[in-house]
Order: sequence, then structure tokens, then C-alpha cells
Amino acid sequence: MAPSCSSVLAVTRITIIPRTALNRDSKIRVPYELKQGQSRLFHEIPSGLNMEVIFQKGLNLKGPIEKKDKSQLPPLVFIHGSFHSAWCWAEHWLPFFSQHGFDCYALSLLGQGESDAPAGSVAGTLQTHAGDVADFIRKEIRLPPVLLGHSFGGLIVQYYIANVKDRLLSETESSLPDLAGAVLICSVPPSGNSGVVWRYLFSKPVAAFKVTRSLAAKAFQTSLPLCKETFFSAVMEDHLVQRYQSLMTQSSRMPLFDLRKLNASLPVPLPRKSSISVLVLGAKDDFIVDEEGLNETGRFYGVPPVCVEGVAHDMMLDYSWEKGAKVILSWLNRLNREDAV
Repeated sequence: MAPSCSSVLAVTRITIIPRTALNRDSKIRVPYELKQGQSRLFHEIPSGLNMEVIFQKGLNLKGPIEKKDKSQLPPLVFIHGSFHSAWCWAEHWLPFFSQHGFDCYALSLLGQGESDAPAGSVAGTLQTHAGDVADFIRKEIRLPPVLLGHSFGGLIVQYYIANVKDRLLSETESSLPDLAGAVLICSVPPSGNSGVVWRYLFSKPVAAFKVTRSLAAKAFQTSLPLCKETFFSAVMEDHLVQRYQSLMTQSSRMPLFDLRKLNASLPVPLPRKSSISVLVLGAKDDFIVDEEGLNETGRFYGVPPVCVEGVAHDMMLDYSWEKGAKVILSWLNRLNREDAV
């Protein structure tokens, strides 16, 4: 059972910037235009750098939890993966979950989207990225949230939940902020992506070449067919793939990690006993994380993974984006019922 949540209303204390203006120079050539009800926030971390946050407040409740006090619902904090930023959640999933009463916060990690870039050649490490997320949660959110991570963002979430109530991520606080739960979406497995790469090399050499060319060589930025095959379903409309390709190309101004150092630091530590309810969610048509990678993550957390049919790696942007969102909503409803017991 997930840690019970108090009934204190989640509150943000950062300045909200209207959706029609950034009020600061945009860091990407064509800024993502927010949807109705969304606001762009900037959270200052201890280094003095600012992280972009796209916020959408929960609206009137729908479905089986409509009689539940909205103030008891956990906020949702979304963490993107490589070549993405907060906008990837704002397109579909923030409106969806806010319609079901959840306050939603999508973060852009340092060096991504409209967030500031640190000094150096890479944006950070598992420890620094998780520490930035922890600083945001500690200072801006009152209730323990559910933390949702996609791809390499899922690996950051795994590092976070392994270090809850530990000093590893903070020199000024005695513990990390607690979580109500965690969702790992097409996540890099706890051992990293090297196992996936080796399996592809031996079983699917053509796919291995394509993935390497697409991601390591960033060929997805210039090839529409390769971008589509890497991130989306075959039925995805080309004009949407082209739009997202442009946003992905502009979103990442520096690599999230030094992959060599990252792989040397893995696997992530085992989570502590009793800790946090975890949903492991994968996509049947994922071109990046294979079935064994999904199963590895499920085994690590002792939960059966859920594999969604008809969607690809970018589940939150794909043609049938609502399929994964509905699975998560069902899990959140069960989580809320458990917390109420």
C-alpha cells in the first residue's frame, strides 16, 4: 500500500506566467504554445538555475472518484526522457488527467526545453536530476505526489524512489520528499539500456543499426520516416510526426547524461521495503525498449508489467495516446482507494 496522504491541498508557490507569454527570452526557436488552462512556471533550484514547469490545475472530477474530495488526490509530476521536455506531457496527458481532478506538473530537466543549462557538456547525472526534481517537490508541492517518468526519465524516477528518506540527493535536507506512487512509462530498465542494445545486435541487427543511427547519431532529427519508426506507431499522421520532430530537435540543447558514466553507475539501487507503489507500463510497438527490458523492470519492482497494445515508445504523444492514460487513471483510482483504507 502506498504511503497515506494528508488532506492538505497541494499548493504551488512559484510565479505563474500566462500561457500567452513567456516573459523571458525563449530558449527554443519555436516555443511550444500552451493549451487552454495551462501555465508556464519557472522553479529556481539551489544552484540559481531555473527549471521550466508546465502546470495544469485539476478540474471537476469525473468517473468513479467524482465523490472524492479533490484535495485528497495526489498531484502528478511528469519527467520526460531524452530529446523531449515538458511540452510532451502538455499535448494530451496534462489535459486528460486534469479533467479527472489531478493537479499536473510537467518538468523540463536542465538543458532541455525552456529550462536553464548548467555549465559543462551534459545536463547532469541521475543524482543531480533526481535532486532537482526533489527540490521542486519539497518546495512547491504540499501533498506527496505520484512521479511519472518516460524512457530515461523513468530511470531518474527509479533512482529517486530508491533514495526516498535518504541523504544521497540532498545536502541540506534530512530526507527526500515522500511519494504517493510512481509510474514508469516505456522506461529504461534498472540496468540501463546496454542490455537492450546487445539483444538488438544479436536478434535484430537491422533494428539495432536504425536505433543507433536514429538516437546516437540524431538522424531522427532529419529523417521523418526514421523519426516515425523510432517514436510512433505506423498509423501516426505524418504532419504530427513532423511537428513533434521539430519540437524534439529543439528541446534538447545538451545530452541528459554522459552515457558512459551513467552505465558505470548502474543498476539503480534496490528500493527500500514497504516504500512506494509502482506501475510499470510498456508499449507493444516500442522500437527502443524491448519486451525483456520491460519485464526486467517489472521483476525489479515485483510487479507484473502492463504492455499496452497499439502504441509505440512515445505513448503520451502517439495516435492512441489515451490507451496508456486510461491504464494509469485506473491504477491511480485503485491507489486512491488503498490510501483511503
